[in-house]
Amino acid sequence: MEFTFTAVYEEVPESEGGGYCAYVEEVPGAVTQGDTLDEARENLKEALQLVLEANRDLLGSPIPVRKFFREKISVNA
Repeated sequence: MEFTFTAVYEEVPESEGGGYCAYVEEVPGAVTQGDTLDEARENLKEALQLVLEANRDLLGSPIPVRKFFREKISVNA
């Protein structure tokens, strides 16, 4: 079964070591990093798969998928 999630990548400034942090919004614990964006993507796929497999083993079934969306919101304050 294939699921689609929201991956978030944050570039780390060179002054803080460089590279990228990555996580999946819908799956707590699916967090990793990489020296390049491509490496962070691959590491995140692996981390996500491991978390989902561990959860399936613990619960007996995959975590239900929640839909997320993002949009900008403006307010006057």
